[in-house]
Amino acid sequence: MRLDGFGLLVNDMGTMIRFYRDVLGFEIIEDENASNVYLVKDGTLFLLYGRDDFEGLTKRKYEYSKGLNGHCEIALYVDSFEEVDAAFERVTRNGAVPILAPETEPWGQRTCYIADPEGNLIEIGSFNRPFRS
Repeated sequence: MRLDGFGLLVNDMGTMIRFYRDVLGFEIIEDENASNVYLVKDGTLFLLYGRDDFEGLTKRKYEYSKGLNGHCEIALYVDSFEEVDAAFERVTRNGAVPILAPETEPWGQRTCYIADPEGNLIEIGSFNRPFRS
């Protein structure tokens, strides 16, 4: 097996589409009433799946965290420390919930955290050089 991508089970699809498309710049073309969003971002599959639709598909009910949750994080990389600071300022100005303002960690990474409208954590970080896969 190989990792293909990741997804989020979402409560309010329209709000989440607008956030990931308009605030974070993901190229989402689906209508805000879509039941799921399937896209590839920088070579990684990213999926937003409506909770009700997923529960219908699997014929199960699930429990979901309310507010901020620490189940996982989405990590986004930029090429420089300056871009971390600029991205944090831009996305929080446009509606992202600030969690941790940019700071340089002892291991040499400049990082910050925000949350999406449903409380999922998103890291924006850099080692002050272009990303290498």
